[in-house]
Amino acid sequence: MSLDGPLQAALRRLAGVERLLVALDFDGVVSPIVERAEQARPTPATADAVVRLAALPLTWTAFVSGRSLASLQSVASPDPRTLLIGSHGAEVRLGGEEHPVVLDPDQTAALADLHRVCTEVSSQAPGTWVEEKPAGRVLHTRQASADVAEAAVAEARRQLDGRTDIFLKTGKQVLEGSVVHATKGEGLAFLRQVAEADGVFFAGDDVTDEDGFRALEAADVGIKVGPGETVARFRVDTTEDVARIVEFLARLRSELTAERTAGEAEPR
Repeated sequence: MSLDGPLQAALRRLAGVERLLVALDFDGVVSPIVERAEQARPTPATADAVVRLAALPLTWTAFVSGRSLASLQSVASPDPRTLLIGSHGAEVRLGGEEHPVVLDPDQTAALADLHRVCTEVSSQAPGTWVEEKPAGRVLHTRQASADVAEAAVAEARRQLDGRTDIFLKTGKQVLEGSVVHATKGEGLAFLRQVAEADGVFFAGDDVTDEDGFRALEAADVGIKVGPGETVARFRVDTTEDVARIVEFLARLRSELTAERTAGEAEPR
């Protein structure tokens, strides 16, 4: 992958903003996709670049994931300065302080129904499994055959479509239901407000990341990782490409910060 051309120009402009937010989806962006969610780990080069960015003044880093906050922290081992969005925005960690999901009685009842449907469907669909989140359940089909996966998702949707208290999202080989309406777009907008960011970088690979790309503004940079339709301005192929981009952004930001600091220190 070459960083020549429009992408490099966009990154150079973004690196020069006063207050910068660098936000990344985790699975398929920071970590390659793996068979089991608990096996995921950050690409070392990306993790190192995120730490370097987080250490710079007026620069915020974030992981914006569909994972539960507990799962994200377990696999990402994030720098304490990195902000975390879990469950597509339903869970948040800011400055080490967690903001957990609190469900009302109606949401708790809906979650019980969602759990029952997902576990019953999975029990009849070899190779599928159910991930539990504080406000939702995820039916994973990656290890099932194509026909079994299709039938399992169709059956779960048959039982859940039309429920106004359960929000369904289709991702890469997953069907996710949540009793809290939250999107990565809303999560990014919240982080932009927290950081008072003048520019935002966001990279994602899944259907649910499109909400994040739609939340970006003209001066921001959005990068789609892998195939599929997207509204993102730029596209790359692999997590290794993401590593090179984030490293490049970290180097640019560090150099510009050093130049700015030196300029401020010069006698007038």
